Amino acid sequence: MSAAQPAAPNPAIRRKRPATIVFAETMLLLEAFLVVFATLVAFGLRVAPNAVVWTVGLGLAALLGALSGFQRYRAGRIAGSAAQVAVLACGFAVPMMFFVGGIFVVMWIAMLRLGWRIDRERAAFDAAHPDAVEPPSPRRSH
Repeated sequence: MSAAQPAAPNPAIRRKRPATIVFAETMLLLEAFLVVFATLVAFGLRVAPNAVVWTVGLGLAALLGALSGFQRYRAGRIAGSAAQVAVLACGFAVPMMFFVGGIFVVMWIAMLRLGWRIDRERAAFDAAHPDAVEPPSPRRSH
């Protein structure tokens, strides 16, 4: 770099992923791990035939993991919310899942509300400081 070249201006800050999406993905992945451990408990307690326990448990865990990848879409968040019901239904096989699944439902609701608030604050900052962040990407809106 020679002395004649002017210094580059500060680059704009890269836009962050929406907090709502990040929180929803995280919750569903954590819940997938919870379901795997609940499957191990159900297997140990012999609450149903082994094939049923493993098929339902690992199938639900895989579903939660797959749904975590679709949280950027509104339908993905709705399906993730519906999957909460399936996790609560595991309480019929392992009663403690009513309690643990209930905790996850409360955390799901709280984290989505927090994510919405963070996203609104980020949008207000972006509107107040248009030169501080990159322009929105030309992706389709969902």
